[in-house]
Amino acid sequence: MQAVVIDQYGGPEELHMATIDRPAIADDEVLVAVQATSINPIDWKARQGLLKGMFDWSMPVVLGWDVAGTIVATGNNVKDFKVGDEIFARPDIYEDGRRGTYAEYAAVKEDKLALKPAELSFEQAAALPLAGLTAYQVIKNQLNIQAGEKVLIQAGAGGVGLNAIQIAKYLGAEVATTASANHHDLLTQIGADHIIDYHTTDIKDVLHDYDAVFDTIDAIDDGLAILKPTGRLVTIDGQPTEAQKAQGPAVSSWWLQPNGRELAILGDMAVKGHLNVIIDQVFPFTTEGLQDAHRYSENSHSAGKLIINVGTKA
Repeated sequence: MQAVVIDQYGGPEELHMATIDRPAIADDEVLVAVQATSINPIDWKARQGLLKGMFDWSMPVVLGWDVAGTIVATGNNVKDFKVGDEIFARPDIYEDGRRGTYAEYAAVKEDKLALKPAELSFEQAAALPLAGLTAYQVIKNQLNIQAGEKVLIQAGAGGVGLNAIQIAKYLGAEVATTASANHHDLLTQIGADHIIDYHTTDIKDVLHDYDAVFDTIDAIDDGLAILKPTGRLVTIDGQPTEAQKAQGPAVSSWWLQPNGRELAILGDMAVKGHLNVIIDQVFPFTTEGLQDAHRYSENSHSAGKLIINVGTKA
């Protein structure tokens, strides 16, 4: 099959198309003909070598951890999905480093799968898994946001932030977020109550007594400064120090846990109009397309998801 791989860590120019073996599936896995995948910051951080401490991959490596497509084969123990099902998922990060979703086919464990709603395109479905699940798990499960609470979501125009704002609003929260001025209209449209231009305003000057902070930019001290003594903060981009943990508010970090059941909830929210899937750009499944998408994600402040149209025939 065709896949976009890296043979060494480095810049976007390391991404290139190659022919590799189609993944063999285990008894609890399905093989997916990939229709679309997406770009997340973890992709280019991995490409730079920043995840070497977590994953000891051998080259070549296939990046990518969002998938939407059609099942073309099932393992012997797969019970709830069948060949021909249109699905979306955030697959596991495999130890061999060769099972990412920048490829024509991807292996996915059954418990990570969700049926793609017919109302969502493959591009929309591919935009949801990593960013949507991260937002859902932090806002609903870790921060346990309740109606009437005040929550700050850092970097609201990013993939995670856009989902987190909408999920928090759905739960009845009052939502503040940070963003560049050119993204304020979009964030207002999806429900943000207070939008702070981080170029001109320090959140500590305008926000006080917040119940919760979702830190996506490793600005833990800023978040702690605006919390109530009983508040809580979850970060996905830093590691709280012992001193930060001792300040009073509950402080923790979170790493996404792929979950097909929760992904199905997000799909249902999107169909019912509670979660608007926002796509910034769609790129082709080529060497140049992946390189351009990585550069765009790494060097700019996009509003919404960057999608790769793989288009494998089932």
